[in-house]
Amino acid sequence: MSLNLRSTMILAILSGAMTVAVAGQAVTAETTAPKKESKKKAEETNALKPSKDTAKPVTAEQVAESSILVYAFPGGRETLNQIRKTAIERGKTSITNAEGKIDQANYQRWTLRGATQNKERIRLDQEFSTARYALVFNEDKVFGIYNDAVFTPRDDASRAFQNQIAFSIDSLLRYKENESRLNLVGREKHMGVDYYVVDVTDKQNHKMRFFVSAKTFRVMMLEYEDEGVKYKRKFYNYNYAQGTLVPYRTVLYANDKVVEETEIGTVTYGQKIDEALFSAG
Repeated sequence: MSLNLRSTMILAILSGAMTVAVAGQAVTAETTAPKKESKKKAEETNALKPSKDTAKPVTAEQVAESSILVYAFPGGRETLNQIRKTAIERGKTSITNAEGKIDQANYQRWTLRGATQNKERIRLDQEFSTARYALVFNEDKVFGIYNDAVFTPRDDASRAFQNQIAFSIDSLLRYKENESRLNLVGREKHMGVDYYVVDVTDKQNHKMRFFVSAKTFRVMMLEYEDEGVKYKRKFYNYNYAQGTLVPYRTVLYANDKVVEETEIGTVTYGQKIDEALFSAG
């Protein structure tokens, strides 16, 4: 099934379910008292509860739940947790330093999914023309590996790696597991595209703003600030990987200047990963 056809089917089902929900609510309000709904059922239907304007979810949670459903239709959160227990990603990245020099690298990333984002175990191997090394995130700590020797990364490299993890699409898709606070700022239009704007603040007090397409419920951009620098990450080239949506190209801006571009070549979920990869030895 093509990406466009599948996306159209998902949105048609989502739209239809929201319309049916409105009609059902109107009849129920007039004829019967509301029945108590199980917690699990409430979570499953949360994305489909519309406002009086059926095209506009009324809460940030509804925007987030709609996105979760679209990123792993039809199972949503349960499907994401099941399929993405592990991830192996390979691709290319280019990094622009403060002097404007661009360094290109092949990379490979291994991820063991944790109960929350800060419990993830992630290893990022990068092969530049002059060096090859790995950065490892384990138990909310970062260390480096070079020629099988462990080292302490520079503060800026460590911080950039941690920001990749903390400020990501998963911060919205896993808001409930992370016990994050959500706030629907409103709707904005950029370059003719209509967005829901959702602020997310996690328990570590990372604050970020997501721009979610009002048409597709895909995250197209997120913004955050770190040490006085305003960052913006844009997401492109969405496609399906094992039934879940993945943006295959991302671009990171710092104060409106491109500082990083990443192109995913392949991504595979569910394969066994040796936990020794995340060990300091």
